[in-house]
Amino acid sequence: MKLDPPLESAVFIKRYKRFFTDVELPDGSPLTIHCANTGSMSYCQNPDTACWFSRSDNPKRKLPGTLEIVTTTSGLLAGVNTSRSNHLVAEAIQSGVIKELQGYSDMTGEVRYGEEKSRIDLLLEKVGEKCFVEVKNVTLEAGGGLARFPDAVTTRGAKHLRELMRVVAEGQRAVLLYCVQMTGIERVAVAAEVDPQYAATLSEAIKAGVEVLAYGCKLTPEEIVIDRKVAFS
Repeated sequence: MKLDPPLESAVFIKRYKRFFTDVELPDGSPLTIHCANTGSMSYCQNPDTACWFSRSDNPKRKLPGTLEIVTTTSGLLAGVNTSRSNHLVAEAIQSGVIKELQGYSDMTGEVRYGEEKSRIDLLLEKVGEKCFVEVKNVTLEAGGGLARFPDAVTTRGAKHLRELMRVVAEGQRAVLLYCVQMTGIERVAVAAEVDPQYAATLSEAIKAGVEVLAYGCKLTPEEIVIDRKVAFS
């Protein structure tokens, strides 16, 4: 995903009321921007560290920019704009980076499905087959090249896993894809101590035939792109 114009640099000051972030611009002036991330952002809220944001010229927006990349506690870069994840995965499928999801003729986003009134992030289709892809953005670092999900209790995430299990039971393919918007990550694991119910449901889903994939990203002010597969364990 090419970023045009490139992201602007700033210094992270604080995040508050979940959706607000104060930053300091290079000239020293303050700016309040939007944070499109409903998670806890553990290890991603570090005052006086480098961050990057996109700016909008939409006159209807209350805030002029969106927080995109932050510096984690250990100095990694993390993409915290969760609204980008689906686009990153779709782009990586189209470019052939995600090899496990090739061979489909059609791809549609945000399709209603399931018994719990859900929307699947990406629906891939070819003659006689559908593949339901649920995308989760990962930014919780655990050291040693490990990232984990979730960073907060996610009843919505557990609901999606139940829906994916039903898809498999109906004879279709279901994939949970962790989009790791972080540098320096080699492996992804479930954060069972953060949300034991999600961890138990994920284990059940894997046994039921839901596939789990994890892919990492390259993050720069000019481009955010999925560039590598990482291990899931």
